[in-house]
Amino acid sequence: GVKDGRWTVLQLVEALGFCLENTDARMRGRGIQLLSQVLLQCYSLLQEKEVLHLVLFYESRLQDNHLVIPSVLQGLRALSMCEVLPPGLAVSVLKAIFQEVHVQSLLQLDRHTVYSIITNFMSTREEELKGLGANFTFGFIQVMDGEKDPRNLLVAFQIVHDLIAKDYALGPFVEELFEVTSCYFPVDFTPPPNDPHGIQREDLILSLRAVLASTTQFAEFLLPLLIEKLDSELQSAKLDSLQTLTACCAIYGQKELQEFLPSLWSSLRREVFQTASEKIETECLVALRALSACLSRSVLSSDSEDLLDSFLSSILQDCRHHLCEPDMKLVWPSAKLLQAAAGASLRTYHCITHSVLPLLLEQYTKHMQSSQRRTILEMLLGFLELQQKWGHVEEDESPLLLHQAPVCSVVFSALLDPSVQLQLVGIKALTVLGSLQGFLSSSNLELVVDHLIRLALHEEDSQSSEAAMEAAGSLAPTYPKDFSGHMVPRLEKELQSEREESYHKRHSLQQRCLQALAAVSTHTTIVKETVPILLQHLQKVQKGTEAKNTQDVISVCQSLHRVALQCQQDAEGCWYFHQTVVPCLLAMAVQAAMPESTHTLPGKALLEEEVLAAMIPVISAATTHLSPELAAQSVAHVVPLFLDGDVSFLPQNSFPCSFQPFGDGEHLETQRRLVALLMAFVCSLPRDVPIPQQEWLLRELLALSCSSNCPFTATTAAKCFAGLVNKHPAGQQLDEILQLAVNRMEPSLAEGPRRTQALTLLLWVTKALVLRYHPLSSCLTDKLLGLLDDTELGPATADGFSLLMAESPDVLHKGCHADVRIMFRQRFFTDNVPKLVQGFHGAGPDVKANYLKGLSHVLNHLPKPVLVTELPTLLSLLLEALSCSDRVVQLSTLSCLHPLLLEAPQIMSLHVDTLVTKFLNLTSSPTMAVRIAALRCAHALTSLPTTVLLPYKGRVIRALAKPLDDKKRLVRKEAVAARGEWFLLGSPGR
Repeated sequence: GVKDGRWTVLQLVEALGFCLENTDARMRGRGIQLLSQVLLQCYSLLQEKEVLHLVLFYESRLQDNHLVIPSVLQGLRALSMCEVLPPGLAVSVLKAIFQEVHVQSLLQLDRHTVYSIITNFMSTREEELKGLGANFTFGFIQVMDGEKDPRNLLVAFQIVHDLIAKDYALGPFVEELFEVTSCYFPVDFTPPPNDPHGIQREDLILSLRAVLASTTQFAEFLLPLLIEKLDSELQSAKLDSLQTLTACCAIYGQKELQEFLPSLWSSLRREVFQTASEKIETECLVALRALSACLSRSVLSSDSEDLLDSFLSSILQDCRHHLCEPDMKLVWPSAKLLQAAAGASLRTYHCITHSVLPLLLEQYTKHMQSSQRRTILEMLLGFLELQQKWGHVEEDESPLLLHQAPVCSVVFSALLDPSVQLQLVGIKALTVLGSLQGFLSSSNLELVVDHLIRLALHEEDSQSSEAAMEAAGSLAPTYPKDFSGHMVPRLEKELQSEREESYHKRHSLQQRCLQALAAVSTHTTIVKETVPILLQHLQKVQKGTEAKNTQDVISVCQSLHRVALQCQQDAEGCWYFHQTVVPCLLAMAVQAAMPESTHTLPGKALLEEEVLAAMIPVISAATTHLSPELAAQSVAHVVPLFLDGDVSFLPQNSFPCSFQPFGDGEHLETQRRLVALLMAFVCSLPRDVPIPQQEWLLRELLALSCSSNCPFTATTAAKCFAGLVNKHPAGQQLDEILQLAVNRMEPSLAEGPRRTQALTLLLWVTKALVLRYHPLSSCLTDKLLGLLDDTELGPATADGFSLLMAESPDVLHKGCHADVRIMFRQRFFTDNVPKLVQGFHGAGPDVKANYLKGLSHVLNHLPKPVLVTELPTLLSLLLEALSCSDRVVQLSTLSCLHPLLLEAPQIMSLHVDTLVTKFLNLTSSPTMAVRIAALRCAHALTSLPTTVLLPYKGRVIRALAKPLDDKKRLVRKEAVAARGEWFLLGSPGR
């Protein structure tokens, strides 16, 4: 009635008169409770006059019996949300609560109501409350003092934070306010199991930290507390103290820190020198950096002491001398402390490095052992990396510039050292020096290029060689002229050299040249020089006649692929690469596929499956990042090449006969293989790029996928068809082409010589539709489920479920702009796993394995959290799958069970007897991969509750003794790890 306007609240009060004035406290309580419940729903409808009367009524009731107080507080909470609350009443209500209610004697919910009233008034009546002065702060301190419930503490901490942040008067109560909040530090709270409120210890820690670190007025009380907790034995207290200190440094200045700096430094140094905890060491270094940054920020008056200098002097005094002992335990803790302080500001960096840099350079020269030099250079590297934060090094006072020559000398000497580990640190240092604009002179740059070429091409250890190539790639964008002018010509010369060396040595050098040319191609200027060299070399090697030429061609393609990936983020480089490389590769492939070429061996390497497979990622990577406009230009040439034989855009376009990959006749079989390159191109185009003659192209691909006798050609045609179907806009055209595909597949699947090709097409088309949630996908999936009962196609169909669920490397993935909906795997699981389970139970003994294999493939690719929730219903079937003789089923099931043992130990422990028996039996499997997977699962069993496992301990340890003598090293390794964990089962501290 009040909501509808038929009654006013004051009329309700009159109607409740008997209850509200009753001598029985319980009856009064019920009356006020009803009134408060109405107000909580109707407070926005109240008039100012009504609010005034109600507030006065409720205030008077705060002196009533304790049974009435909870309902009174609920009413006041409703009134505190009224926008028409007359001025002065907020103060009046709070004064009444502070005076009349002993808040901490109330129940948790009622205390929470008081905090809500205060919060409401603070957000709407700030100026009125500030008129109370420090009395408001004192009143709140009384309300909060002794609070223990975490739900209330979160609200109380927020109120304290707002008191400080909104500049309420604290008056003489700063210490009391600190005491009433700091008594909870460090937070010691463990949420009860199945806590419905979801409050975590971390929530309380962060909320309290926000209060403690919100004002400099707490500094004189807080810093001694932090030092005390840092010196305690409790790890969590140390961590909390360090993180709070770091937070405080954001607002403190020299004045707040001055008195406590020696104690703080002493505690931080002790923790870093002595702690065994990486977390504490890391937080100490963060806190030291924050302290140094805080002292760097403080503005000094002319007569005040510079605390930063004295603080850094203490750090240098305690740490610097340890750097002279590279074999001793304290060398790294000291270096980390110095680097933490140096990383705080440019000023601290200059101060520390002025002292440390000359010392490290001197120590490097003094110590001759490679291991010692490596330690010293790693420390030097830490300081060099800090310089990157401050950018240019041109300033006169830069300690790095003052020692430019000796720093370069030390780094270059490390690159010449026989120790690979020292070389690797030297290469890292070289990369950092090169990233500092203005540090390396032109003569130094030439030396850098010389060293990188020597290491990349001639260093025996592959680690150093790869690191040198990575370094060249990092530095090339900064110095494109130096690398294109010095490095690229020398790599080209080495690549083309015909030295009288063994084939293996020459081949190895050529491989490294190719890798280095690709690695250095990280700038468009350099790409324009390296790409022609790589293509020229490809043309040279593909004319060879030996089988090893296949591997050479693959190596060039791998280098081109790397260059393509490096060009993707640069529009100019990407388009240059695409229009240079794609036509060239197509031209060479078309030339190789001509009838005249196939009778003679030269050029045949390009038609090998592994070579075409290596060319696919090159063309794909060169296409995926094109703008729609440029992609449309390119597709207008490539599609007519395959449909019409239009070779006019190819660089060598005088071919002995026409190019007809979709034509009839056995003599065109080699040309049909090149559909793989068409797939790489059209399936990588952005979705909004129109493909000319797309319907004709789809029909040709469909026909080829069903008719080709070559499995490679049929599969690539099917994948290309599926890739285009996946991106095709919905509508009548798509429906027609899909119906055509179904009509083509169904008779071929039923009987005939091309059942395998039809199955391959069905799998890829199903995948294309499953990814985009197309309605036809369920119909095609049902066809696949039906084929599991087929004795001929059943096993291949079961393996096909892996194809449906797995990420495809060349088509139908997000990288090539495929239409991939989120959670398609979960949807496929929900729709089809019940059918797989039902089919398994109804299948004959000769095809049951097909259902198990299909199921294990689906489960294997399902996100683990989803699998855990479905585990109880599927576990018995998975255990049955372990008894299947098919090794693929066994492997797939084991890899599915392994993470479940770690993530759902309670459910798995219900089947421990079966699991132990199955895993131990499979450790004797004739297949090495199954033995390894079974041993890993036996190892993972130890994550189950110890009480469940102890009865099996002796049996498992005895059984695992046998694989310790396995003839395969990898099996022995897993057996040692698993058996060791079972030996320790039930030991103290485990």
